[in-house]
Amino acid sequence: MEEKKRIIIVEDDAVLRDVLSEKLQKSGYVVDTAEDGIIAMEKIHAVKPDCVLLDILMPRKSGIEVLEDLHADPNLSSIPVIIISNSGQPVEIKRAQELGAKEFLIKAVFDPNEVLEKVEKVLAGGIMAPQGEWGIRTQNVTGAGAAEHPVENPTVAQAAESVAKAGEEGKKFVLVIEDDKFLRELLVRKLSSEGFDVQNAIDAEAAFAILAERKPNIILCDLILPGVDGFEILKRIKVDPKIADVPVVILSNLGQKEDLEKAMALGAKDFMVKANFTLDEIVTKVRGIVNGK
Repeated sequence: MEEKKRIIIVEDDAVLRDVLSEKLQKSGYVVDTAEDGIIAMEKIHAVKPDCVLLDILMPRKSGIEVLEDLHADPNLSSIPVIIISNSGQPVEIKRAQELGAKEFLIKAVFDPNEVLEKVEKVLAGGIMAPQGEWGIRTQNVTGAGAAEHPVENPTVAQAAESVAKAGEEGKKFVLVIEDDKFLRELLVRKLSSEGFDVQNAIDAEAAFAILAERKPNIILCDLILPGVDGFEILKRIKVDPKIADVPVVILSNLGQKEDLEKAMALGAKDFMVKANFTLDEIVTKVRGIVNGK
C-alpha cells in the first residue's frame, strides 16, 4: 500500500487552517499544522513533509523567513512550498520565487479544488510556470463559472431547515449570500467563531427563503451568482418594507467603479472587493455595522 503524502499547513488564521486541513485530509493526505514560522520549522525538521502550504504574514517568524531557512538548508531545500498570501504584491511574489516557492495563491480568491490541484501537481513533479510567469489570479468567480461548485450547496429546503435551527438569543444574525463554496464556508466558520449567528445561501431563491422567516442584522452578498445576480437581490431587498432597513454589504470580485456606484445607488451599505480584505477585516466591518459604528 502506497504511503500517504504528508503536508504541513503553516497558517496563523485558525479557521482557514482548519478548512484546508479538513479538505486535504479528505483527499487522503496526512496533515500537520503550525500557527507560526517557529513551530513550522520545528515540525518541518521533525517530519520532513512532502509539501508545505505557507502563509507569509505570521507572528514570530514570517513565511519569507521560513522560506529563507528552507532555501539555506540542503536537507530541506528540495521540499516544495506553495505560498498562501493575503496580498500578492509583486515584491512579495518575486522574493518567494527567488527562494524557490513553487506556486502562489491569494487567500481571498482560491478555492479548495485549486489548492488540491496545485498540491497534486507539485507532488507529481509537474512542471511549474517559469519564474516571473506565475498566473496570479485576482478573480475567482466569473459569469461562466458562477456555479463552480454545484455539489454540497445549500438548497432552498436546506436553507429553510437551517432557519428552523437558528435564532440563538443575543447573537447578531448574519446572512451570507455567496455561491463560491470555499469562501462561503470560510465566512460562515469565521463569523460563527466570532460569536455571530450565521446562515448562508448560494442564490436568490435560497436567500429569500431565509429572509421570509427571519430578518438579519446584516447581509453579505456576492454580485455574480447563479440565476439572479447580487444587484437584483439588493434591489428586491430595498423595495421590501419588511427588510429594506437591513444593511447590505456587497462582497465581490467585481471592483470596477461603475459596479461600486451601481451597488451604492441601489442602497448597499458598503462595497468590499474580496481580494483586498482579509477575513478578520470583513468581521471587523460586520461588527462595526451591526453595532452602529
